[in-house]
Amino acid sequence: MPAASVDQILEALDPEQREVVTAVRGPVCVIAGAGTGKTRVITHRIAYAIAIGVTDSSKTLALTFTARAAGEMRARLRGLGIPNATARTFHSAAIKQLMYFWPYSFGGAFPSLLTMKSGAIAEALSRTDSGLAPQTSTLREIASEIEWAKVLEISPDEYVESALGAGRTLRIPNNKPDKANFEGISKVYQAYETLKQQERAIDFEDVLLLTVGMLEEDRDVRERVRDQYRYFTVDEYQDVSPLQQRLLNLWLGNRDDICVVGDAAQTIYSFAGASSSFLLGFTKRFPSAQVIRLSRGYRSTPEIIGTANAILRQGGMIGEHGHELASMNEHGAKPEIAKFESNAGEASFIAKKIAELRAQAGEHVEVAILTRTNSQLDIFERELRAAGIDSQIKSSEKFFERVDVRDAMRVIRSASVLPSEGGSWYTDLVDVLRPFGETDYVHAFLALAKNMQEEGSAAGTQLTLRTYLRELEDRAEQNNPPTLPGVVLSTLHAAKGLEWDHVFLAGISDGVLPMGNDVEEERRLFYVGLTRAKSELHLSYSGTPSPFLSGIL
Repeated sequence: MPAASVDQILEALDPEQREVVTAVRGPVCVIAGAGTGKTRVITHRIAYAIAIGVTDSSKTLALTFTARAAGEMRARLRGLGIPNATARTFHSAAIKQLMYFWPYSFGGAFPSLLTMKSGAIAEALSRTDSGLAPQTSTLREIASEIEWAKVLEISPDEYVESALGAGRTLRIPNNKPDKANFEGISKVYQAYETLKQQERAIDFEDVLLLTVGMLEEDRDVRERVRDQYRYFTVDEYQDVSPLQQRLLNLWLGNRDDICVVGDAAQTIYSFAGASSSFLLGFTKRFPSAQVIRLSRGYRSTPEIIGTANAILRQGGMIGEHGHELASMNEHGAKPEIAKFESNAGEASFIAKKIAELRAQAGEHVEVAILTRTNSQLDIFERELRAAGIDSQIKSSEKFFERVDVRDAMRVIRSASVLPSEGGSWYTDLVDVLRPFGETDYVHAFLALAKNMQEEGSAAGTQLTLRTYLRELEDRAEQNNPPTLPGVVLSTLHAAKGLEWDHVFLAGISDGVLPMGNDVEEERRLFYVGLTRAKSELHLSYSGTPSPFLSGIL
């Protein structure tokens, strides 16, 4: 596939986006509000730098925080005729380097990787007198605390004092004070680390720690890695942790060919060790950095963006922590707030509204229900099931492990080696998938293909069925499934980076949102939820309303 020309790369970009794309030298900081087209800007900037000879595709490294976001970057770069630029999560990039250089730096076989901590933490818990019960919710809380401590490089011995000093709060169902639970977690944390050593296993935080140690201690490895990657882009930079920043510093060295993209108003992972200070302090580290703001919103209607802007003003986030957006879309319905006496009444009403919406717009209309916690989603799942409406809890299923999905991919793989009969790869795809019927995965495959076809046309590049197959295989490797039909049920955290035509933001009650002591982070989380909606936004609560609802409409 030929690479897109300079003119093709730059067309259809607004002035702010074009300024970013053409700023290909030196440190660049992009403050990108929600829905301002940052993924397009990132990928077009990389493509433009390659097209004018500033860098080579094999020397670029684009970093982000989810496999889905990295997969989307790779797909867009392929659509621009750049199939071999590297876009990965921090962990994916680190583990690739760690596995490759392990024999040189550590020797022996690579240790086993714990993809889930729950089993090891349960075993560690059984080895201690922590006083903590092995409940699922408690194990999840312990895992979160261990992850927080490790990304901040806090040892088990330092954990209690650090957790108290940071004002950490726990949601453990016992009557003990936090300090007693912190002491229990410290014991489990130490036992967990000992267990991993005994089993010769590492977790994802160890991957970052070991890669950092390897690069700091082994000059030869460090120089080889720095020779490999010379042109860096970091997406969602407001969510970088101190450990990730330390790794990024080692990759970058004393060079400054780095572009960071983020929005401090969308910092929602401080509880996990992330810090917007690296984004806000970027110009102190790089005084010559260009700072460019993207403020034209292409996702949401003026009414939805107006509501989101009100939240920014409410929290005093206008300025370095955020900026108001201007919608480039046509006007739509004003967001509405609905009050209910009970959670059951709220869930029943929303299910009926969704049924009406699907009756009017069709069953494939994009709809999501977003809540603060996973437990809040259960009642909505039951109500939708009772109404005969399909739903999917985000990331709950291993899509590419389904037998029917593997069968469909096998057929696509066979068809991709044959010449096109109808002259259209999309038509060929429709034909080969027809025997599989009107299934959810067929709709997901076709929706992804349609999106790729539109992206390719916009960039002036010609895709093929083989290109599409590579995208599917890449997604399978990264566990990044295409969007399935049905109503999406998601927490606000899991919804970050996604969008839907119709969003029901439910359970916005006092004590639920905000939850915990960090009210400003909870306000930013609410802002993220609001800006997931493209056409219609429905807000609801039962009992006492969240203070965030005051005066926003």
